[in-house]
Amino acid sequence: MSRPATLAPAQGAGVMGRGLVLLFAFCCGVIVANIYYAQPIIELIAPDIGLSAGGASLIVSLTQVGYALGLFFLVPLADLLENRRLMLATLAVTVASLIGAGLSEGPGVLLVTSLLIGFGSVSVQMLIPLAAHLAPEETRGRVVGAIMGGLLLGILLARPVSSLIADHFQWRAVFFGAAAAMLLIALVVATTLPSRRPDHRATYAQLLLSLGQLFRREPVLRQRALYQGLMFAAFSLFWTAAPLALSREYGLSQSQIALFALVGAIGAVAAPIAGRLADAGHTRSMSALAMALGILSFLPGVVPLPLGVVGLAITGIVLDFAVQMNMVLGQRAVYSLDPASRGRLNALYMTSIFVGGATGSSVASVLYEHAGWLGIAVLGSALSLVALIAFAWAQAAPGAKRGMCRAD
Repeated sequence: MSRPATLAPAQGAGVMGRGLVLLFAFCCGVIVANIYYAQPIIELIAPDIGLSAGGASLIVSLTQVGYALGLFFLVPLADLLENRRLMLATLAVTVASLIGAGLSEGPGVLLVTSLLIGFGSVSVQMLIPLAAHLAPEETRGRVVGAIMGGLLLGILLARPVSSLIADHFQWRAVFFGAAAAMLLIALVVATTLPSRRPDHRATYAQLLLSLGQLFRREPVLRQRALYQGLMFAAFSLFWTAAPLALSREYGLSQSQIALFALVGAIGAVAAPIAGRLADAGHTRSMSALAMALGILSFLPGVVPLPLGVVGLAITGIVLDFAVQMNMVLGQRAVYSLDPASRGRLNALYMTSIFVGGATGSSVASVLYEHAGWLGIAVLGSALSLVALIAFAWAQAAPGAKRGMCRAD
């Protein structure tokens, strides 16, 4: 069945030079870091604004909920409005909400601004489909992988940077510094980002209605969203609970937790590797490997060996590698479905992922309080196991042999 041509691709595909790829990667990393600054310092923020220990993870989960809402309601506009102007508007929301978080004195204000920080930070998901649009088909996976490497570094470096700043200047300085960084990014976007004006053939309401149609029409989208949503839930579960364990069980300071968080940056190498493997046609086998690694990554938390902080570090490295590899493989598959709908396809894919992430982070502190690290490890491993079972089921389906349910 032919696809409806709701939006024509903009002119200029295939202009992603190395310099522009690096610029996109840098911008993505700095923007996405906003979602993760609070994660390692919730134990500092919560008592200062009157939140309980069990409710501390709401700061993280609401940021991810805001991100998911922005993905659903803002990112589809990339298929309708001029992309650079749209990005600048979302960056303005991010700057205002970061300043509001830094000034907040009570839990209500901070939780609302956390939601808005996530909502505005979706500008990063306008950059990635734009890069896919500008890159030629034969190198699209490599380009997306390189940019996702920058995005991953932003995610992973956000935690140590946040911990170090909070340790030396208190937690409010984290949000003020992030607001300053967003002003810099806005200047870079305004002066260097290529303009892309989609062909206007739909209203905003029609775009939102088309999201449901796209989701029903594309089995690959549904499958990849499910796999990565489950794995990202495990990822958020781990990185929300790990600072609690490091502080309470091992007595690490915020600066020491920052050094621990740096080990996760090793997983950034997965993104460009996954992009190249996807371009070479290895999406299925590498997807299975990524999900299997996600299961095995939590093994140090369930085996009766005194691995201590080293065991947590092993889990962080392997889990980050697995999650980022599966993320890029999924993006490569989803972006290949319908070039005219990449903004909306990306919105659906990433919304599903961050719903999973918000779920994982929201239960992390409560689960850790009641079941300790063993409970975290068991649930984290189970989430990746469910993803692998769903993947195997989809590949064994009769439609997969005809290419209808393929992973790549």
